[in-house]
Amino acid sequence: MEQTRGRFAGPPLTPRTAVIWSVLRAELDRRGDTELTVLDVGGGTGGFAVPLARAGHRVTVVDASPDALAALTRRAAEAGVADRIAAVQGDGDALAGLVEPAGVDLVLCHAVLEVVDDPTPVVAALATALRPGGAASVLVAGRAAAVLGRAMNGHLDVAAALAADSAGTAGPRDTLRRRYDAPGAAALLGAAGLVVEEIHGVRVLADLLPAAVADGQSAALVELERALAAQPPYRDLAAQLHLFARRPA
Repeated sequence: MEQTRGRFAGPPLTPRTAVIWSVLRAELDRRGDTELTVLDVGGGTGGFAVPLARAGHRVTVVDASPDALAALTRRAAEAGVADRIAAVQGDGDALAGLVEPAGVDLVLCHAVLEVVDDPTPVVAALATALRPGGAASVLVAGRAAAVLGRAMNGHLDVAAALAADSAGTAGPRDTLRRRYDAPGAAALLGAAGLVVEEIHGVRVLADLLPAAVADGQSAALVELERALAAQPPYRDLAAQLHLFARRPA
């Protein structure tokens, strides 16, 4: 993809990313040929940052892992967009001290709020980083999917713990500090002054199907994921919830 702005083509859609890219593509198309300043919190090796940079936008990736940032730097260089991507080492909990206020058009915060010590100041920092009218793409772990997944695998005690815990965790051995339902995630963003415009389920079916089906009918699965993503109850049973919110102009 050339480094020209305009209608955003993006990478090929997969069952795990199709819904997110569809929402981002609509926002980028709405912005037309404007060069956007993008902040990707927890952006790792650049799965979102590099395509956005190739489309002509400037992206700062904040991630706690030096190895991930090294991989990002190599990936950006190979894609010819090293001059459009900045790598900053830091974690979500320290975000407020890493970014300037009101300097970003688009924030990506994917799979971060479930692992930080306290999501409230992180979301506040995201909102502060946005220019008025700027948008936030937030991806969080879904609580209902975790309960059902444990139950389907025969771990009924873990499923019960997840269902009963107010944060949606299964105790100290759980790899995540919290999981969300749609109202809870929306309330978290709303408390920071962001207006939630869309909520979609991500991986509604992708994690439930046998690999032979998912791989053999990938295009059909992408379309089905997109069709179900905004429809309760399917949305609420997804492995992840994607919220697209905006700082009021």
